[in-house]
Amino acid sequence: MNFITHMNILILNWRDIKNPKSGGAEIVTMEHAKAWVKSGHSVTWFTSSFGGSETHEVIDGVSFVRRGNFITVYLFGPLYYLINKKKFDFIVDEIHGLPFFTPLYAKKSKIAFIHEVADKIWDYMFPFPINKIGKIIEPLYFKIYKDVVFWVPSKSTRDDIIKYGIKKENCINITGAISNKVLSDIPNDKESAPTFIFVSRVVKMKGIEDVIESFAYILKELKNAKLWIVGDGDTEYVNSLKKMIAKNSLEDKVKIFGKVSEQKKIELMRRAHILLHASVKEGWGLVVIEAASQGTPSIVYDVSGLRDSVLNNKTGIVIKDNSPKLMADESINLLRDVERYKRFQKNGLKWARSLTWERATKQSLNLINNVFNKTNK
Repeated sequence: MNFITHMNILILNWRDIKNPKSGGAEIVTMEHAKAWVKSGHSVTWFTSSFGGSETHEVIDGVSFVRRGNFITVYLFGPLYYLINKKKFDFIVDEIHGLPFFTPLYAKKSKIAFIHEVADKIWDYMFPFPINKIGKIIEPLYFKIYKDVVFWVPSKSTRDDIIKYGIKKENCINITGAISNKVLSDIPNDKESAPTFIFVSRVVKMKGIEDVIESFAYILKELKNAKLWIVGDGDTEYVNSLKKMIAKNSLEDKVKIFGKVSEQKKIELMRRAHILLHASVKEGWGLVVIEAASQGTPSIVYDVSGLRDSVLNNKTGIVIKDNSPKLMADESINLLRDVERYKRFQKNGLKWARSLTWERATKQSLNLINNVFNKTNK
């Protein structure tokens, strides 16, 4: 096997690490891109513009080119490649609901990087008729990618795309990692009152409404409990959540932090007792691992991504029935079972320590090298 010491790599992705709506997918992509640069490759990340963004920018050695919005980027991306195709050796076609359809116009070595199959997410994230169009298009585009190697973050995503006709041998699972420091032992600075935390972009598909409803059930048993909501979202949606909180008389029990620094986020995770996540679907539950690294178990819905990042009954609980009431019951039971809670904490620290960027980026470097060699042999 010949290892390529230098490639010009093009990443096509609808958002980048600085986009106000970026999330775990962009964090993961950035960590791999930085590692590729350090190994000697050149990386260009083509993406959409946002308010106040620069057209060209270099961050940690990665060159960013921004054009269009979250829809038109799918037109500008192919155009940018076709104008500059002699410059690039390898393409990472990152899929978020829609791909960049690179097999139709790019003969260069490529992989498809998909975090999750959108499926029902279309109904949560897009208005009619875009949601219906997306759900029709999604199963069809996989036919175009039937011979492309897919990079997936979890076994759940792998299983989803296999259902759409992608061969199992073309699905490479590279599990995500975390950037923050893992605690050496169980923390001793948890809040005095039972404290639950939700960390994510505050959008409907992340299940924040179910978490609030679950907390209302928890409060009936644990009168001094608190809920922290960490992350930002559209003002209109956040205001609707505040109305929901007020309607349930939870104003004194729920604190909305909005977007905070990474340091503050990790601190809040460490001080909280349990992370709650009721997302419709995830590629890989990054916040679950971050919480585990701070001695905080998670209780999550049984959905793609979350069932992969939580080791059920070892680092947290994947509930059997996705309902706010059962989430509340499991939360109360776990807090009352002190020995089980401590066992989850210790297992979580061990699980988080095993998920390093060094391991993950070595796997992605091997992946692009193998695909390049196979394509160009």
